[in-house]
Amino acid sequence: MKNITSYVIALSLLGWALSASATDEDVIKFGEYIANAADCVACHTVQDGKKFAGGREFKLPFGSLFTPNITSDKETGIGTWSDDDFVSAVQQGVGKDGKHYYPAFPYTSYTLMPREDILAIKQYLFSLPPVHEKSRPDTLAFPFNQRWGMAIWNWMFFDNARFAVTPEKSAEWNRGAYLVEGPGHCGECHTPRNLMQATISSKALGGAEIEGWRAYNISSDAQTGVGNWSIEELTHYLTHGYQPGRGVAAGPMSEVVEHSLSKLDPADVRAIAVYLKDSKPQQGGVPVPRSAATPVYGTADPQMVLGQKIFADACAGCHKVTGEGNNSDVATLSGTKTVNDKTAANLLGILLTGHTYPGMPRDHFMPDFAKSYSDQELAAVSTFILNRFGDSGGAITAERVQERKKEL
Repeated sequence: MKNITSYVIALSLLGWALSASATDEDVIKFGEYIANAADCVACHTVQDGKKFAGGREFKLPFGSLFTPNITSDKETGIGTWSDDDFVSAVQQGVGKDGKHYYPAFPYTSYTLMPREDILAIKQYLFSLPPVHEKSRPDTLAFPFNQRWGMAIWNWMFFDNARFAVTPEKSAEWNRGAYLVEGPGHCGECHTPRNLMQATISSKALGGAEIEGWRAYNISSDAQTGVGNWSIEELTHYLTHGYQPGRGVAAGPMSEVVEHSLSKLDPADVRAIAVYLKDSKPQQGGVPVPRSAATPVYGTADPQMVLGQKIFADACAGCHKVTGEGNNSDVATLSGTKTVNDKTAANLLGILLTGHTYPGMPRDHFMPDFAKSYSDQELAAVSTFILNRFGDSGGAITAERVQERKKEL
């Protein structure tokens, strides 16, 4: 964040405006910073597509939504939007000409952001080249395709309110609260939803499922949340996407690390960790294994024998038979929730899609095995991993692998 001091950043993240002496360049750079904190690019950019041109699909139980073009193009983007149009969309979910947005767009969290921060994002977006790219139409089934119904949904579930500082808490805690609850919108993925797709506030940060991936419990609960993580461990995980013996960010969380958290000031990431460690503990979700590397060798179970062979052939070179990681601690399996989830949601997701992104260090790279092994073989190695390194007793079938493929 050149040309903007950390002091000015900290103040604005807590809801105060930029310094009166800030130049347009300062505001644009700050807008980029807030856009990163809000992870705008991950949702509004398709793989190998133009930045912020939209088109990413979000699969819901009743159809699909596609994110819009938010570049400054006047025909297909938001180039004709006024400041009030943009602020209304972000804070209230109502865009230009009164168009209501669905809560897949996290305005329910962004509403905590002050007008100054939101307009800084707009100024940043308008500083970029416009992209002429028509938005894809949604494919929602009736009656969910009736946007006017969102006015009723908002009345029932939405609070249009800005972030308020908690005086008895530290500045660091408040900054973390703002980032987690506001632009970072962590609860949108990590909080379960009701039948109307509204987050259940009484279970905030208690874990949920998104697009087939497990968004784990990140409350302060010691057994299923992050209560027994240190501040340093949690900060390292959020910044780098892994923490030995804790886990590796995969699926949507990997994108959050790549596009958002890894780009934040270290003090802000630490503030997030401080706030999560002090959040209300929520019970439930996937616990860490009680004992790592459970001996399962010598079994006569054909599936376990097959899984053991595949693990020895394809996995042990990086992960070791002990799950400790070979050459790189990124490959540590023991102690992670991924190997203790009996549904193998994230484990299968990683096996089928790999774990990689542009610029990833070579020793972090995980290839995908979707075409290298049959569904039965993938089920066998998943079952072996769950029983070797976890204690959920999970048993994965070929049908479960096929189901997971359809979700990806």
